Amino acid sequence: MFMLFRQPRILSLLALTSGLLTINWTVYIWAVSVNRVLEASIGYFITPLVSVTFGVFVFRERMRPLQWTAVLLAVFGVAVLTFEFGSIPWIALAISVSWGSYSLIKKVLNLGALETLSVETLIALVPSLSFMIYLETQGRAQFGQELRFTLLLMGAGVVTIVPLLWFNGATTRLPLTVSGLLQYITPTIMFLVATLINHEAMPLGRVIGFGFIWAALVFLGGDLLKSNRTSGSAF
Repeated sequence: MFMLFRQPRILSLLALTSGLLTINWTVYIWAVSVNRVLEASIGYFITPLVSVTFGVFVFRERMRPLQWTAVLLAVFGVAVLTFEFGSIPWIALAISVSWGSYSLIKKVLNLGALETLSVETLIALVPSLSFMIYLETQGRAQFGQELRFTLLLMGAGVVTIVPLLWFNGATTRLPLTVSGLLQYITPTIMFLVATLINHEAMPLGRVIGFGFIWAALVFLGGDLLKSNRTSGSAF
């Protein structure tokens, strides 16, 4: 891991991915804290479209007809949802662009998941600690104030890092188009949390928008099943 600190080009790219990851997490956490989970879920629905775009135009990856159909349906769904919210969805855009760019750079680096994530975390450590110290001086810090809350925050870190490690590993092994499309699983779960637990509003326009996206998932699933049966192996 420490050998990466001796390679300026790689270190500069990891500093960039660390910044993108910090932006993504910060916007997402803020959206959840102000009960805007549905808007955040749109961001993660858009993210695979960003990844697919990079895969097609940067890496020249080819998409099958059913995959194109899934992408087009998802585009329609995102457009309807954007219109329904009635304003520029800056939360969704920040989440999607930051995560899509993160995926692209990690694909280019093609390095070990654990090593690169460790370096990214170390890079983000100094500004993060500085912010925590600032909150402490202002009397607004939460970490360490109450045992139950502190343990929950630590647990949140674990359930964030483990999937991210898996994602980093998958990024270097799967075509960016496939890994991008599979990311629709996360926003679907977020949608269920927003509607069933947080009871966020779900008017007809949003139902139609999410309907397009769910239809895209059906086409994607059919394509993956067809591909597996043809090749006899996963992807």
